Amino acid sequence: MTSVEISLYDTAARTKRSFEPLEPGRVRMYACGPTVYDRIHIGNGRMFVVFDILYRLLRAVYPEVVYVRNITDVDDKINARAAERGVPIGELTKQTTEFFQQDAAALGNLVPTIEPRATDHIAEMVQLIKDLIAKGHAYEAEGHVLFDVPTMPNYGSLSGLDRDALVAGARVEVAPYKNDPADFILWKPSTDSQPGWDSPWGHGRPGWHLECSAMSVKYLGPDFDIHGGGLDLVFPHHENEIAQSRCGDPDHGFARYWVHNGYLTSEGEKMSKSIGNFYLVCDLLEEFPGEALRLALLKTHYRQPIDFTKAGLTAAKSELDSFYGTLHKFADVTAATVTADEVLAAVADDLNTPSALTHLHQLRTKLNSCDPNNPNEEIAELKGQLISGGALLGLLTQDPEAWRRGSAPSKDDTAIETMIAERIAARSAKNFAEADRIRDSLVEQGIILEDRPDGTTDWRRRA
Repeated sequence: MTSVEISLYDTAARTKRSFEPLEPGRVRMYACGPTVYDRIHIGNGRMFVVFDILYRLLRAVYPEVVYVRNITDVDDKINARAAERGVPIGELTKQTTEFFQQDAAALGNLVPTIEPRATDHIAEMVQLIKDLIAKGHAYEAEGHVLFDVPTMPNYGSLSGLDRDALVAGARVEVAPYKNDPADFILWKPSTDSQPGWDSPWGHGRPGWHLECSAMSVKYLGPDFDIHGGGLDLVFPHHENEIAQSRCGDPDHGFARYWVHNGYLTSEGEKMSKSIGNFYLVCDLLEEFPGEALRLALLKTHYRQPIDFTKAGLTAAKSELDSFYGTLHKFADVTAATVTADEVLAAVADDLNTPSALTHLHQLRTKLNSCDPNNPNEEIAELKGQLISGGALLGLLTQDPEAWRRGSAPSKDDTAIETMIAERIAARSAKNFAEADRIRDSLVEQGIILEDRPDGTTDWRRRA
């Protein structure tokens, strides 16, 4: 276990706290996953990248990390989308879950330890509702079961607002069966066309907040280390999770640290399909490599608002070109197995990825100043630190040669190599017109040739 002190900003404490797990050497973390009714957008992507960075950091410091990220596959948004498309709900959630996993992987995210689905945990949710009713914190009304918010005196402690302010500032469902406007649904009835399960309160389905409480406790226990998500989840989702979890099991405290990433705008405004700045991750991946998306997100501290732009993506791609260019330059040097201490220290300081990237650039500059034709211990160590620091951020994990040449499947490497050989033959025969024609054809395909006096030495795809 590396001796590194981790500090995290705890939303509940409203300050940065030194992190210490409940169990020495073992960390348990839960992050809210997607509601699988559509492809994820770049705002969703930011959250998953942030908690992947935290996961990577914890794995670098502690021998065991259990990371749970759920799949919400029962929700009214899913029902509405399935009806809109005219497809079975199960078919929609299966396909969208697969799409999410593909997009998450393309962004460089590691697979979590456990990825539970809400529909596999209905029994646990029903039991939690029974516990809440038995303890006087929930009640039945017109086929619904609701959490009785006034029974929890410190409701609102996570967001720091009192109950009345929370209700006034939130879009709460107005319903005649509620005892209090703030009360939220734990169970609701289902029609024949909606997903539903038998329960003591009739055929129905769980409320959204209940799902994460049941799944996190099942896999991490009633007390665990970290619960995370986007800032938009502080209220009502995480506030309600705390209420039902602590009231259902008052002998335990639920999550000990609450970590939230900041909001994302796009091209200077809130993302909106009507103004053309609503970016799905899958659409961006058609124009840019996933690693460029990841780097663009990491250049802003996770708790700060970020304005995501395509210009920023282009700049991120250019930065990665430089990093991979350096690694390609020293391709024949075997990297030492070392830790990039300054990069690690920056990430350990409340996931300060901008500072970590600065140290990564400094390592690249130092390595670039060395002579690749004179390999030595210093070069091996610098290269090792660059690779290690990049890996901690989920960057620089690809083969430098493959990166430089690109990976677009529409370009045939063999055909390109053949054209380059024909151009070399044309130049040797002093048929410069033909050589220029081939070069121009390659340029039109986005192929950049690296020519030297002794001939064409290499090629790569234009970003």
